[in-house]
Amino acid sequence: MSKNYVVGFPRIGEQRELKKVLESFWANNCSFKDVKNVAKELKKRHWNYQKDAGIDFISSNDFSLYDNMLDTAIMLGAIPKRFKELKDEELYFSMARGNKHSVAMEMTKWFNTNYHYIVAELSLDDTYELNASKILNEYKEAKELGIKTKINLIGPITFLGLSKRVDRGDTNELFSKILPIYEELLKEIAKLDENITLQIDEPIFAKDNDTKLLSLIKPAYDTLANVSSNINIIVTTYFEHSNEATKILLNTPIWALGLDFLYGEQNLESLKLIQGSSKKLVAGVVDGRNIWKNNILKTNELLETIAKTVDKKDIIVSSSCSLLHSPFTLEYEDKLDVNIKNWLSYAKEKLDEISLVSKLFFNSLDDLNEEETTALDKNFKANQDRKTSALIHDKVVQERVLNNIKLQRDGKYEDRIKLQKSALKYKDLATTTIGSFPQTPEVRQARKEFKNNTISKEVYEANMKAYIDDCVSFQEECGIEILVHGEPERNDMVEYFGEQLKGYGFSQNGWVQSYGSRCVKPPFIYGDISRPKPMTVDWITYAQSKTDKIMKGMLTGPVTILNWSFVRDDKERSEVSKQIAVALSDEIDDLQKAGIKIIQVDEAAFKEGYPLRAQKIKSYEKWAVRDFKIAVSSAKEKTQIHTHMCYSEFNDIIQTIEDMDADVISIETARSGNELLKIFKKYGYKQEVGPGVYDIHSPRIPSVNEIKKQIDMLLEVLPKEQLWINPDCGLKTRRWEEVKPSLVNMVEAVKLVREELK
Repeated sequence: MSKNYVVGFPRIGEQRELKKVLESFWANNCSFKDVKNVAKELKKRHWNYQKDAGIDFISSNDFSLYDNMLDTAIMLGAIPKRFKELKDEELYFSMARGNKHSVAMEMTKWFNTNYHYIVAELSLDDTYELNASKILNEYKEAKELGIKTKINLIGPITFLGLSKRVDRGDTNELFSKILPIYEELLKEIAKLDENITLQIDEPIFAKDNDTKLLSLIKPAYDTLANVSSNINIIVTTYFEHSNEATKILLNTPIWALGLDFLYGEQNLESLKLIQGSSKKLVAGVVDGRNIWKNNILKTNELLETIAKTVDKKDIIVSSSCSLLHSPFTLEYEDKLDVNIKNWLSYAKEKLDEISLVSKLFFNSLDDLNEEETTALDKNFKANQDRKTSALIHDKVVQERVLNNIKLQRDGKYEDRIKLQKSALKYKDLATTTIGSFPQTPEVRQARKEFKNNTISKEVYEANMKAYIDDCVSFQEECGIEILVHGEPERNDMVEYFGEQLKGYGFSQNGWVQSYGSRCVKPPFIYGDISRPKPMTVDWITYAQSKTDKIMKGMLTGPVTILNWSFVRDDKERSEVSKQIAVALSDEIDDLQKAGIKIIQVDEAAFKEGYPLRAQKIKSYEKWAVRDFKIAVSSAKEKTQIHTHMCYSEFNDIIQTIEDMDADVISIETARSGNELLKIFKKYGYKQEVGPGVYDIHSPRIPSVNEIKKQIDMLLEVLPKEQLWINPDCGLKTRRWEEVKPSLVNMVEAVKLVREELK
């Protein structure tokens, strides 16, 4: 009997092999055949890891060369008109990354994770046509290796719900056009084998959904579950409870439901409905989103609670979601403190945990073999050690955060901005960038050598300062008005700070896919947070010494540091965030004392942390705003505080943004024209805004005229006195050959607009 299950597995490779071959291909240094060969080897390896760990349900089609939502658009034939003439890999990567002639498709966050998906563009005029080759071929690849997989699909309702209508209609209106393509796909899948397990991911069911969306569930799954008797459909949700959808799905002929019992505890309320329904329950009880070693005895208690209602024979033990959101393996972490490493579990290690959890749950302790009993003993000891470790608790930090902090900065915005404009003397439509400049191979190599102690601190700092000198010179030459130092010393906007904060840990190989080939290496919070010494002051003041123009100080905000870290699970997230905020307030105080007049506190992941359910949002907003204000509370009235936010739909959080009380906010808008900005005007937002005027996630270079048109659109919404001009986001992932002409064009476009406005 199959007893355990993994929702999905990381695809980037344990040494980021997919990232490396993709970027080599995009740089014309290898062929697409090389990409396919690497992909084939990775799939083989990943399937075998799961097989060797004793996982019963292993996925195919969870692998992607860029993104599963993009793959689904290709499968459905949902190709935007501007790409219709392209074929194969040129079509695929142009949709994701753009090309010389066309902008890329929009990208946004996958629910409340740091993974980004490609937003499909749909229209009533579209004609859809099945392309099942990837799905069918991957199943056959695995079968040739002797591995029978379940097939993973993004469900039709989630696909529609996460897409956008380019003709401004409701995506649900396309249900009748999309569902027949899924039917056709299932007919093709049915031919693959005598018996097929099909996992259909519908994470949108974990959100608050209107009756219109919920009304699509029964017709969708009545139809799909009746396509063929040899397909067992598992509808899987994660990241929250999906009780409303569960009630409906239980009245369809699907085979099983996959529910997340860690991040959706309220799924326990649906157990009585599942009882006696003849449906299997894929119980998500091993955390797919965090890195802490599973407490197997505690997990067994949760499973036993579930089994009081649902028969054990109908339960399958699973990860809570895809392991895509976890780093690959601990095997290469040879520099971690051994005590801390013993508390951790990455994706590959989670396979063994899932296997052991299922063995304990379906058997008695006496039935475990010696190896399994030893593993269980080690798990128990690791969890006990973590609970009592002196590395975790810092009474000084706890006392300060409880009793000795300032909650907000002095002065009202209306008064502060007058002081700032007088002191800083910047023009309307002031030009700046978001912070980072290209991380060249030389910069990365110097950082790597310094970390490995193969070059001295003096040589390393000389390299970084030379890069800063070049950044400053370029910005002055091209006419940027408010400068940045380029951040060459920073490997990542969160990891950099994590490495300098007490209570933070960081890994050598803890990479997690963010989008496409882009990976991040989040630090992890294991104990109470404090700042032993200044983190950025030396670099920023050095850069300021190289120019008479204003140099921005660059910090990552407390909520983003929290949301882009793996957070300890023995303390409330709100309390961990508060500790980070207090540490950052000390850094801001040191920066302004060193003469830095503008400080940007990025909250790129502020929206990302929002709960999926409305009833939890107010609580999150309350402490998230509190902690941003604590972080900037040390700023004097003349010190201008900027913040930056990514990929946000601002309509529902504009009041919260205003409550944060930053003097200037920069936002990503290039892929959406001025639509995002309209809410700022409608709301009557007072503070200054820097909407991105070109998309940095695409390698294409925007023309002067293109950027000018973008600025003209912005001026239709907000007055010039309220606008700053900047790219969409940081430029770290771009090449200098793209960055320099783009910024030169941006500055030139501003000059033309200013001339017209005279």
